[in-house]
Amino acid sequence: MASSLLELTANIVSSHASVTEMSGEDLLLELQKVHGALQKLEEESGGETVERGGEARGPALSIKRAFQTDQVSCMLCGKSGMKTLARHLAQVHGMKPGEYRKQFGIPSNQALTAKNFSEARRRMAQEKGLADNLAKARAVRAAKLAAKGGGERKPAKPPRTAKQKRMSA
Repeated sequence: MASSLLELTANIVSSHASVTEMSGEDLLLELQKVHGALQKLEEESGGETVERGGEARGPALSIKRAFQTDQVSCMLCGKSGMKTLARHLAQVHGMKPGEYRKQFGIPSNQALTAKNFSEARRRMAQEKGLADNLAKARAVRAAKLAAKGGGERKPAKPPRTAKQKRMSA
């Protein structure tokens, strides 16, 4: 990894130097600073690297660090600060949530959203009575179908809770 770390350092510093005037001494200091920062990041990640291209990719971070109460992070690229992963996976990595779960062994009962975000959405839905509205709409629809002569139909089931959905998945 040493040669690629040097190459990465050179690329970063040359990009910086192309837009900022730097003396020879400034350039050397910048090289040392960037190389030191990259080495520190490599040590913190435990030497785990993310492979680019069609090859199998290793996780950029652990499941515990990826799914926190206030944010989620992508285990492919390490991007953090997101509330949910679905859009990021589709747009950046061209991947579906199921593929992501399978690749990293994420259990189906682990939400791909930040816990605080999920809780806030759940509370909002309860406050607005969305589950009750859904049950009423299903009952109205069943009554209309029965009136049209749609035959005997089962009564509408009450909506499943998120916990029930996770349990059946």
